[in-house]
Amino acid sequence: MRTDDFWQLIDEARAGAGGEGDAVAARAVALLAERDPEDIVGYARHQQRVLSASYRVDLWGAAYLINGGASDDGFEYFRGWLMTQGRAVFARAVADPDSLAELPRVRAAALSGEEFECEDMLAVPWEAYRKATATELPAERDPVAVPDLNDFWDFDDEDEARRRLPRLAALFVEPPEE
Repeated sequence: MRTDDFWQLIDEARAGAGGEGDAVAARAVALLAERDPEDIVGYARHQQRVLSASYRVDLWGAAYLINGGASDDGFEYFRGWLMTQGRAVFARAVADPDSLAELPRVRAAALSGEEFECEDMLAVPWEAYRKATATELPAERDPVAVPDLNDFWDFDDEDEARRRLPRLAALFVEPPEE
């Protein structure tokens, strides 16, 4: 499976899902399960690459601000949600996490407290493979290495948040009044 195919499948799953992460994940499972098992394995490889590329301190800081905290698992689930937003939003967020402040749902979350996580999106290839073959997805022989995160900063440090993520900090450090 090529990168374009990976994101096209996610776009197809997004169509009609009403912007809800779990609905996108369920549709992705159904669409992927209709494909050859090799395609499902390819999807799993691409998903791992996407998750690895997005394992960045600055994006973790953005998730922390937006969700009011983000553990290791919480950051994984946030990136699952971010995948449900499609390729353009995902790529822009990886390149510039502060760009998430432009998303209407993120802006609204500054007032509502909505959190953005989608654990189900991370399980898509395993669920699709099980549905298609009644067996478990084969283990990846060469797992993608997780980058070293040497640039951690105190996500609770409001001044540092303002410096690194000014647009998100404007929304979440001092949320706008209703």
